[in-house]
Amino acid sequence: MRWRSILMVALALGVAAPAAVVAQDDRPGVAVFPFENGGSFGQDAEDFEALTIGLQQLLLTELSINSNLRLVDRSNINQILEEQNLGTSGRVDPQTAARIGRIVGARYVITGSFIDLYGDFTMTASIVDVETTEYIKAEKVHDDRENIYDMVVQLGDLVTRGADLPALPRQAMMDRQQREIPQEAVRLYTRAMLYEQRGNTERAIELYSQVTQDFPQYTEARQALQQLRGD
Repeated sequence: MRWRSILMVALALGVAAPAAVVAQDDRPGVAVFPFENGGSFGQDAEDFEALTIGLQQLLLTELSINSNLRLVDRSNINQILEEQNLGTSGRVDPQTAARIGRIVGARYVITGSFIDLYGDFTMTASIVDVETTEYIKAEKVHDDRENIYDMVVQLGDLVTRGADLPALPRQAMMDRQQREIPQEAVRLYTRAMLYEQRGNTERAIELYSQVTQDFPQYTEARQALQQLRGD
């Protein structure tokens, strides 16, 4: 609680957090903000709401495969956004993103958006340089919604290269690209995340369990289920 209070004071004053708050780790830190729904049609509204935090976590997962990067935990970012009345829409300007990035010890902040037009899916990720408070690159992927997992993998690679960060080793990248995670698995997984965030643990466990049973190759769902159950 003490460090959380210090972080909030630092945010309010617009200053960097004390060095002791950030673990000593010289790898470049990356923070990913919730994605903004840029105007989507063709699915249930709750599916789109789930994607705002779901795509955030999916991209974080892909980036975390790269041991050369240090990722800021999603809950830390979302908590600060919520306490600053910025919600989970991802609608923050680069100056605000950079300010929060400094507090959590990030070198780069990724803000994103998506648009789903009846299955025609587009994701955009903009990279904010925390030191300059400016956008340095914007990356975009576009495909059928059925290939949403593949798009996230591609976007993770583009973001890494766009920020001139060490790339994921070739074999590891090929392994990610060869995974077969269908759109339905992503839909159920992100819905489970939404219910978990709302505090509906019973429904979240039900959905995580369904993903684990129907799509056993989706190991992230099994890990989330175990964590939520306290296994």
